[in-house]
Amino acid sequence: MRKRRNWASRTTRAMRMADRPLVLVVDGPNLGRLGRREPDIYGTVTRDGLLGMMAVKAAELGLELETFRSDVEGELVRFINDAAARASALVINPAAYSHYSIALMDAMGAFDGPVLEVHISQVLSREPFRRRMVTAMEADVFIAGAGVDGYLHALDLAARMLSGARGGSGGGER
Repeated sequence: MRKRRNWASRTTRAMRMADRPLVLVVDGPNLGRLGRREPDIYGTVTRDGLLGMMAVKAAELGLELETFRSDVEGELVRFINDAAARASALVINPAAYSHYSIALMDAMGAFDGPVLEVHISQVLSREPFRRRMVTAMEADVFIAGAGVDGYLHALDLAARMLSGARGGSGGGER
């Protein structure tokens, strides 16, 4: 594993330009079926319901959100790379791609701001093949097992981390 960059000591162009920092929320495969797919594992909140909860939380925190979801690995990578210049933080649920996508891991590693990886279920206590998390190597924060509230926790943490990067308390090494 390579040495993490200290993103808190740098201010990205996006952070300098924005009164309300832009946080990207990126969801991988099958999350469009949230609330319908395996509700005993992922809960009954739909993705639209989750997006509504996140919009309220983001407004409370003074953040702007831009969301993207795809079942296609290359589309996720392209979105992260294309949006990186205008965004301050990345909240991502790579879903099944977290176990093997070097391309997604590299896109996360190239992102200048804090990267927060979220998983709705407690993936580390599930099937053995789910315990290998290559994308987690490029995450500053890893949240698993908090249900959809994990996304709200990630927004809280992103706001605190960005506040630290702009001279407030918080921040960290990446």
